[in-house]
Amino acid sequence: MKELNNIIKKIAVQTLHATSLQSNGNAVTAAGVFNRIVRAAACLLFAGCLSACSFLDIVPDNTITLEDYFSNKQEAYNALSNVYAGLPNDHLIHNTTWLLGDDWLGQRDATRASSGLAGTRIMAGEQNSSGPLLGFWDGSNYATHMYQRIRMANTFFEYIHLVKDLPENERTQWIAQVKFLKAYFHFILIRHYGPIPIVDVNLPPNSQAEELFISRNKVDECFDYVIRLINEAIPDLDDDIMDDELGMVSKAAAKAIKARILLFRASPLFNGPSDLFGGFLDHDKQPFFPMDAEGSPAWTQKWKDAEEAVNEAITYCLDEGFDLYEYEEQPYKFDTEDWNANPDLKRYYTLRMLIADPWNKECIWGRTHKVDQGGTLQDASNLRLPATYTNGVSEDTGNSWNWGSATYQAMSRYYTKNGLPIDVDKTFDRNNMSRMVSTPAATDPEYDRWRGIMQPSFLTVKMYLDREPRFYANLGISGGYWRAHQYCIPTQMYGGTAGGYNPSNSQTDFYWTGIGVKKFVHPESKSGNWVRQIHFPYPIIRMADLYLMKAEIVNELYGPGEDVWREVNKIRSRAGIPDVETVWADADLVNSLYLNRHLDKVGMREIIMRERAIEFAFEGSRYWDVVRYKRGPVEFNEPVTGWSATTYSAANFFRLEIKQRRRFLNRNYLWPISINEMNTNSNMIQSYGWE
Repeated sequence: MKELNNIIKKIAVQTLHATSLQSNGNAVTAAGVFNRIVRAAACLLFAGCLSACSFLDIVPDNTITLEDYFSNKQEAYNALSNVYAGLPNDHLIHNTTWLLGDDWLGQRDATRASSGLAGTRIMAGEQNSSGPLLGFWDGSNYATHMYQRIRMANTFFEYIHLVKDLPENERTQWIAQVKFLKAYFHFILIRHYGPIPIVDVNLPPNSQAEELFISRNKVDECFDYVIRLINEAIPDLDDDIMDDELGMVSKAAAKAIKARILLFRASPLFNGPSDLFGGFLDHDKQPFFPMDAEGSPAWTQKWKDAEEAVNEAITYCLDEGFDLYEYEEQPYKFDTEDWNANPDLKRYYTLRMLIADPWNKECIWGRTHKVDQGGTLQDASNLRLPATYTNGVSEDTGNSWNWGSATYQAMSRYYTKNGLPIDVDKTFDRNNMSRMVSTPAATDPEYDRWRGIMQPSFLTVKMYLDREPRFYANLGISGGYWRAHQYCIPTQMYGGTAGGYNPSNSQTDFYWTGIGVKKFVHPESKSGNWVRQIHFPYPIIRMADLYLMKAEIVNELYGPGEDVWREVNKIRSRAGIPDVETVWADADLVNSLYLNRHLDKVGMREIIMRERAIEFAFEGSRYWDVVRYKRGPVEFNEPVTGWSATTYSAANFFRLEIKQRRRFLNRNYLWPISINEMNTNSNMIQSYGWE
């Protein structure tokens, strides 16, 4: 039996070492092989299948061991990188969870492809237990295998002490980073599955069957474990991250993520959801979820824990120089004239560059990626450079796919210029939103406020006018401008135009809804090769999130008031819209049905959630905000729509069409565990609703 264990270890470390020196997804396979070998071997041992000992004759004596894998600092750094590679690939269009919700649609949705764009396929009702989409539990269908990365973290802890040339201060720092990542990976699993098995240490190959077949822990146990690990990691994390370490975990990132995790724990989905999960019981016949009633001491304490954490995170981040981003540079040359004529263009630049300006002061922690990695949100979103800009030479379409589009629903959520929803603002003509209107002529003084934002004398729809600045900064619309390829490109978005459907070029690469997403495109990024792109981190958490988290938490604990409005107004002020307490109390602007909604706790919650949906549009926030408050069936069962994007004139283009039907049932709050896992592990209880 001992000899068989040695064989297993040797084969596993050979496989692991052969592929895990890379910091990309290839290492997943190695770790997966390792874990499958260990698990299968243990089962064979208990079944008495010892005939495998004959393989001893073909295993070389000089096989590399895990000890060798941690023989020096560089090897150990590779191991550290492999743990970091477990961060979800939310920067990749096919893998990202940011397509969950109702913000995005893509070209593969239009062609009803059976692969890719896993997030929108889940929203269309394609999630299943036979091969779960974005299955973080087992790494299925575009997801990172979280448990493999957790086991990599555990292996790191077991062997990092062997590295001889690693200074103790760096060893301590690396251990803290891996401890935080291990906690964060557990949180990702909790967010998707609710109660999960905690994997604190790796099981040895000779583990007993009862050790191998693990069970789900209660939700509160899972959150307690995650927060304990983060609290242990924070003191040993660095205050500052050097330029060559950007993307690694700092103390600021850990404190900010801790606040987010505690916010999730306090939210209704995880904090007393008896209406959903009262019958979801563990083997001991007790609920997996806490059943504390709203307002009870235990319920309140979770919100207070979140309040303490978010206050600590904000204070620390401000001390470290983080805050809301403001554009401080000069405009691009093509914008100089409009910049001088229209003071609002500086605000547009701030909102336009908020994500694309690499490592600006708002990004507390971001998802980095290999510079030569294709398939990013920037690739999928970027406008294809029109032939008129290439002297008749066709521009290479690589890295500019022209098809990551916004839904009509996402476009409609943006406020009016008064900072109100379009169905609340009395001055916004909802009955004629799709009526064709022309923007002012370039010589008209009225056009000065539109310079650099909307084209002059352009026939567009009324609902595209008099919207808030984030609308124009985030969305590619007919009549607007698209800054990319070092040009300011006027867009029309219908057939045969810049941004529009062009079957002679491609019958599939076009913005299916007729509405583009500019948020993740740097103005200098070009097509053809990764070296022609400007790379930036995709934000995992930024300062605006902390401010709006604080507003939400304070509102839930104490109700609306100055302490709530102040945090929301920080975001609104940057966006160039009036303060909450000013505009929502204005009877001349607010529909009487909604007047003074900011004075009511539920009304203020809706305002905060709307602010989050706009500020973090296309960043994956709205889905989780809806789910946290158990509003999935209400928000996500309506079809998503868009314009008639394959037509060739403005008159035909602005016709609303159903693009994709959606399906969200109560069982979708928790994601299914694969049937293979269920068949293998007799102790596992399937997610509620997927039995």
